[in-house]
Amino acid sequence: MTALFTSRWYLILMASAFLVVVTLGIRQSFGLFLLPVTEAMGTGREAFSLAMAMQNLVWGLASPIAGAMADKFGAARIAAIGAICYAAGLLVMSMIISPGGLLFGQIMIGIGLGSAGISIALGAVARATSPEKRSLALGLVTSIGSFGQFAVLPITQFFIDGFGWQIALMLLSGVATSMLAACLVLHLQNNNQAPQTADIAKLSAKDALGTALNSRDYILLTTGFFVCGIQIVFIGTHLPTYLRDAGLSSEVASWSLAVVGLFNIVGSFAAGWLGSFMSKKKLLAWFYLGRSIFMILFIMLPPTPLTAILFGCSMGLLWLGTIPLTSGLIVVFFGPAFLSMLYGVAFLSHQVGSFIGAWLGGRIYDTLGSYDVMWWIVIASGLFAFVINYMINEPEPEPRAAAAE
Repeated sequence: MTALFTSRWYLILMASAFLVVVTLGIRQSFGLFLLPVTEAMGTGREAFSLAMAMQNLVWGLASPIAGAMADKFGAARIAAIGAICYAAGLLVMSMIISPGGLLFGQIMIGIGLGSAGISIALGAVARATSPEKRSLALGLVTSIGSFGQFAVLPITQFFIDGFGWQIALMLLSGVATSMLAACLVLHLQNNNQAPQTADIAKLSAKDALGTALNSRDYILLTTGFFVCGIQIVFIGTHLPTYLRDAGLSSEVASWSLAVVGLFNIVGSFAAGWLGSFMSKKKLLAWFYLGRSIFMILFIMLPPTPLTAILFGCSMGLLWLGTIPLTSGLIVVFFGPAFLSMLYGVAFLSHQVGSFIGAWLGGRIYDTLGSYDVMWWIVIASGLFAFVINYMINEPEPEPRAAAAE
């Protein structure tokens, strides 16, 4: 473990995890704004859902581009641009109270998420970590970053209750600017230098991308990640409103998402740790199946504060554990040199699914007056992802990884 816990590695990990804390923490709180924002605009839920869907799509489109730039020019510079876009998007949402203002703000946030979010953080950490510890390291950055969802959601609800939704967005914009400090740490740690691990692919970025897009296993992995986007964004966007419609309080609704973040700390770390010695593809498959099982139980039981919190806990254990496993498989297939770009491409698929999860949930509700059909669509997609991930051919660990121990 001594190779893992160097002072430089520790600072890179914490700075990268802080980017995830802020970007995902604030983003997961947007579901709390659905009712107050739509009431202020005088629109149905589809307008808000469409803006959230566009944010996810732009996030996906920006991720491979920002990832390729980070692989070439360094994570710090690209993340700083993303932090500024993120903070500006929140300000636009707070000041322009219209569907257009909401959409433009969410598009800017999408650019910020793609440039300062999880794909950039994973690439920075992977390049600074030895191969035999990389799965654990990716789990750590996701796990630490998950604290943002637990911490930011109740704080955001406090801001909304105490100051109104517009001031709450302005305060969150101030929080987003704090990511510039993490960017400075990454820059000072000279994270722009070429990675020193032995398994760097001797390819250009263009060649690496072409190799990945012609890989059956990468396509299957990316297809499964599409389902992940549908599931978590539908839940993150619509669960608070679903619970409010069922007669539960706003506090229960916000805490149901907050405990997702809390239990995701355990789930992401466990996924990274288990992925260091177990089959990553099988773990991924069981993650998707487990989500579907918990969703079936949730919608079949009467909605109560207890079932809402228990659902948040169970989903949290399976929430972002897909990230270290998915990124870990990409490293197994292609090495760490172009992880930010190749994970970004896979994440684009994830975000297309996120677009569907956010928008279709609102569309179905406005059309049918219920989320029931959408819940069953999301459940069926999890069963599909279970099968897809089991079809992946996962290489056996190379002997040198064991020798490094």
